[in-house]
Amino acid sequence: MTPGGMTSGDAPGRQPPAQGAEPAIRVLLVDDDALVRTGLRLMLGGAPDIEVVGEAADGADVADAVTRLRPDVVLMDVRMPLLDGIAATRAITARSGQRPEVIVLTTFDADATILDALRNGAAGFLVKHTPPEQIVDAVRRAAAGEPVLSPTVARTLIDHVAGVAPHRRRDQRHQRARERFGLLSERERAVAVAVAEGLSNGEIADRLFLSVGTVKAYVSSALAKLDLDNRIQLALLAHDAGDE
Repeated sequence: MTPGGMTSGDAPGRQPPAQGAEPAIRVLLVDDDALVRTGLRLMLGGAPDIEVVGEAADGADVADAVTRLRPDVVLMDVRMPLLDGIAATRAITARSGQRPEVIVLTTFDADATILDALRNGAAGFLVKHTPPEQIVDAVRRAAAGEPVLSPTVARTLIDHVAGVAPHRRRDQRHQRARERFGLLSERERAVAVAVAEGLSNGEIADRLFLSVGTVKAYVSSALAKLDLDNRIQLALLAHDAGDE
């Protein structure tokens, strides 16, 4: 283990991918609890398409780890001693060039924490009691650009849309969101609304009679026009711009 609680390297016994196979999804684990990191490493190590390339014990170590290890996905705790996971996520999404997707994985599912994480660029939010197979699937989905939300987190977003926030603040956010949403084409807006409903690219393609590649292109163009980092931020904006 390196100073600051960081480790790196291949999981023991992992074989390189077969010639012609897709490269493994590279994962960085960030949590101040060594037992949690060990459990996640063992859990993910059983998936042939996932490789844990390193660990960090604090958010302050994440920037260096991302530069050195080039992960595709970061599993990020929230509460850490020096730099919390929200600030570390914000630092990752502010990077230029290729950036990993961040899944916040924590025992704390308070509304403010969830929304802070997602608004600061997290590609997903899971609570730590999420079943192991769902965490493995979440890593795959995040690497593929799909949103990742546990049921309790999805409930929080629904409540947020339904108006749990104070009316005045919600009305201001609604107006700003509608103005930004107006920058999109009609088809981009339709795709964004479907993303906000939690549909996959394939489901959006079926609904709108498009190819999956065209759906991905519309999502990418919407993100670029709105200066957003990922689909979940697009979904939040679509929710805020809605008529509810």
